[in-house]
Amino acid sequence: MKFNLTAQDPLSKARAGEITTDHGTIKTPIFMPVGTAGTVKAVHQHELRDDIKAQIILGNTYHLYLRPGLDTLEKAGGLHKLIGWDRPILTDSGGYQVYSLSEVRKIKEEGVTFRSHIDGSKHLFTPENAIDIQRTIGGDIIMAFDECTPYPCEYNYARRSIDMTHRWLKRCCDRFDTTEPKYGYSQSFFPIVQGSVYKDLRVKSAEVIASFEREGNAIGGLSVGEPAEEMYAMTELVCDILPKEKPRYLMGVGTPVNILENIALGVDMFDCVMPTRNARNGMLFTKDGILNMRNEKWKNDFSPIEADSDLWSDREYSKAYLRHLMAAKEILGAQIATLHNLHFYLWLVTTAREKIISGEFYDWKNIMVKRLAQRL
Repeated sequence: MKFNLTAQDPLSKARAGEITTDHGTIKTPIFMPVGTAGTVKAVHQHELRDDIKAQIILGNTYHLYLRPGLDTLEKAGGLHKLIGWDRPILTDSGGYQVYSLSEVRKIKEEGVTFRSHIDGSKHLFTPENAIDIQRTIGGDIIMAFDECTPYPCEYNYARRSIDMTHRWLKRCCDRFDTTEPKYGYSQSFFPIVQGSVYKDLRVKSAEVIASFEREGNAIGGLSVGEPAEEMYAMTELVCDILPKEKPRYLMGVGTPVNILENIALGVDMFDCVMPTRNARNGMLFTKDGILNMRNEKWKNDFSPIEADSDLWSDREYSKAYLRHLMAAKEILGAQIATLHNLHFYLWLVTTAREKIISGEFYDWKNIMVKRLAQRL
């Protein structure tokens, strides 16, 4: 993997760059649609490529390990071949899913034992097998196995947690460096900064993560319920420590406003289930604000979903039709809304990139954050 910085905004820490992988180039800043179980819910791969213009998508280690399972993934030739996607894929390590299974998991130095949400069967994730599983899935970028702390989190717990995450990171690196990718293309490895919302812990973790000198770095544990101001403060702190010549990935974030504010702090990569999950519940993100398509006010609004969009379904389907589909719980409603939201998120980061390159990002961002937060 190679990362080249191509532009820096003069009035903020926003930057534009290019990540080159064996499955293609990713222009940053970038948003990565989440394909939890080998599918970005409600959209075809050709729509991801041609309509949404996704440059990279996510796969989820925990879910893919349970279904379809490693045997099927290996026989298919990896996740790219199984799902018919020829662009880059990033895989998370399963750490966040294990965090969210707090009722059915135990964390020890060896790793994490947990029970499957599907059939209750018992499993163990360690730093070593988290790397092995991601080798088998075949992501272009694979993540360290870490502990994601909850919010709020008691200081001493957060301190012990980052120490263990750093010990686990050493084990991940050892395994990664002594194994090979399986399908004839290279894989890159990103460690993850943790430390809850404690400044000294975030500084310590960022310094440790940077010292491993991997190809990119991630910031975790900042999409778990903390106030946005805390997220921004920790992100700025960490971005000032992580090396400028490597991509920075803020995991699990967030709203369109969150994304623009964090781009301004120096983040290059984002992912979040919000555009897809909220779409299925009738919430649309637009250039002018947020629409709830379940509301009565759209019942007889026959204007296009977004008239100036270059997405076919935005121009051809009306708000009234989408509102009807949502009310009737028709699958097409979820498909149209998901296409719209993902297309919008990719439009947002692409436009941010253009504004960084032209030197107009800071003023544009300040205008957009006010518009994007409005409820229409």
